[in-house]
Amino acid sequence: MSNEEIAGEVAKLASYVVFLIVAAGLYFAATGLPVSRWEPLGAGAFPKLVMGLLAALCVIAIALSARRLSRWGRPHGLAARIRAFIVAHRLVLLVFLAFGLYLAGLRTLGFSIATFLFLLVAQLIVAPRDRRTIVTALVIAIVFSFGLNWLFAEGFTVFLPRGLLG
Repeated sequence: MSNEEIAGEVAKLASYVVFLIVAAGLYFAATGLPVSRWEPLGAGAFPKLVMGLLAALCVIAIALSARRLSRWGRPHGLAARIRAFIVAHRLVLLVFLAFGLYLAGLRTLGFSIATFLFLLVAQLIVAPRDRRTIVTALVIAIVFSFGLNWLFAEGFTVFLPRGLLG
C-alpha cells in the first residue's frame, strides 16, 4: 500500500472515532428526554435507537479500519505529515475549537454573551489584527449576538438561552 492510502485510512479511522464519541454523547443526552404518559417509549426512544445503531456501525468501522492498518503497517513520516496537516489547517482547527467551546458555554453564558465571544474570537482568528478589523469584528459581534437576541425576543417572541444575565 502507498503512504497516501495508509494516510487516508488513518483519517477515516479518526473520523470513525469522532462519530462514535458524538453518537455516544447524543445517546446519553437522549436518555434525559422526558417520558410522556401517552407514549410508553418516550421522546428519547427514536434518538437512542438511531445513535445506538450509529455507534455500533462506528465500532464495526473502527475494527475493520484498525485491522486494515495493522496489515499495512505504519507509513513513513506519519508524524511529520500529521504535524504538517495541523500547521496547514490551524485556522480551521482553531475555529472548530472555538465553536466547540461556544456550544459548551451556550447554556451557562447565554446566547448573547456566548455568541459575542465566539464571533469575536472567530473573526480575530481568521482576520488580520489591526485597529480597523478589530473594530469591525466588535461591531459585527455585537450586532449578531445582542441584536439577534433582541430581534428574536421582541420580533418573534422566541427567547434564546439567557444564561448569566438571565
